[in-house]
Amino acid sequence: MPDYDVAIIGAGPGGYVAAIRAAQLGLRAALIERDQVGGLCLNWGCIPSKALLYAAELLNLFRRGPEFGIAYEGLSADLGVAVDRSREIVARFVAGVETLLNQNKVTLIRGTARLAGANSVALDPGGERIEARNVIVATGGRPRSLPNLPVDGDRVLTSREALELRQAPASIAIVGGGAIGVEFAYLYRSYGSAVTIVELLPRLLPGEDEDVSRQLERSFAGQGISVRAGARVDAVRVGESDVTLSVVSGDKTEELRAERLLVGVGFEANSGGLGLEEIGVELERGFIKVDDYCRTSVPGVWAIGDVTGKLQLAHVAAQQGVTVVETIAGREPPPLDYERMPRAVYCQPQVASLGLTEAQAKERGFKVRGGRFPFRANGKAMATGDTEGFVKVVADSETGAILGYHVIGHGATELIGEASLGAVLETTPVELGYAVHAHPTLSEALKEAALAVSGEAVHFYTARDRRQGAAPAK
Repeated sequence: MPDYDVAIIGAGPGGYVAAIRAAQLGLRAALIERDQVGGLCLNWGCIPSKALLYAAELLNLFRRGPEFGIAYEGLSADLGVAVDRSREIVARFVAGVETLLNQNKVTLIRGTARLAGANSVALDPGGERIEARNVIVATGGRPRSLPNLPVDGDRVLTSREALELRQAPASIAIVGGGAIGVEFAYLYRSYGSAVTIVELLPRLLPGEDEDVSRQLERSFAGQGISVRAGARVDAVRVGESDVTLSVVSGDKTEELRAERLLVGVGFEANSGGLGLEEIGVELERGFIKVDDYCRTSVPGVWAIGDVTGKLQLAHVAAQQGVTVVETIAGREPPPLDYERMPRAVYCQPQVASLGLTEAQAKERGFKVRGGRFPFRANGKAMATGDTEGFVKVVADSETGAILGYHVIGHGATELIGEASLGAVLETTPVELGYAVHAHPTLSEALKEAALAVSGEAVHFYTARDRRQGAAPAK
């Protein structure tokens, strides 16, 4: 008889959630981890970065004190203290996860794992083997590097080193305008750094709706963050006290000099050295290929999280883990739909979304109706002074189905939860418009955006000719 029903390699958000859910379903579960439980997200990603970003938000709120009649003298900010606090939060979270694993009677094994077969895992050091009916690979990813941007951990950093930087640099260049890049741009600008983002594609957050990207670029310009979109780094020179970048945009070349350089161009899979190819697991660009239930090409071997390259977000990894163990246990969970997974970016203004952008919907042949509602017309936003941004709903004019939700503004990452529920329940704009939202709350903006799809938003005027049908999203 195998030692376990399921052996999970990697104790990140996907792995530890899968282990706990397996135990809840009566499966014998082993969780193998060579470092700290929680993986990259908990230890060196989601949690510490959000703690630092909240410190930055608080610092900016203090600076706005006079707006609310609050005066102060000698305001100072110590990034090192914020870093210490972030590490304390991580330590508490790690301890909490270990306690949960123990309470659920999950066997936690410390060591480095390698697949010795579809149902066999070899452990180092020691050479022990454990047998399991199913093996889940949840080894995550690591910051991606570029050949012409050699990371030295001092002048040239990844997000991993940046999270331990105890003093904001006088200036920093950030290569990559995705979630990592814009979050660190907001953080360091809040602490006084001169920040320049270099993004290869034509706009920041190129995977988000174009209206959202443009709003973020305007917001960042107002904060004093410089953006070079549609530009590539041709060469880098690292000096004793600074870094010089040669940036090419079209037929123009510009030299940028900064005290430090942050490379934030995404993640690559931790798939090497696991024995995957030796047992026949199919890879694509280093990522493990999986189906809609996270099965690999080898029966009994599953993969979840960043190592699959599907959608590299902690909550996606966790849901993949739940789907796998429920399938193993004989339940029938729905197939994973990555377009219905929420996305969140924690700079200010925050960005959150779910589903198709307006451009994607049109490319797929939908007849799009869009509705937008600005936070400047929302009572709660006006009360707090956070009126930047909007909610946008993208709908299919023929079926009434909501195809996408897009939010930029203060609190956006909390609002997207309602959109996730709406997607599961296949809510229409009419139904969302009938839902009663407490007043005054930011959530009212989502209701109003849904009403705006048919030109019926109450607290933002729509011209009569637009009220006859759809209120187009512009």
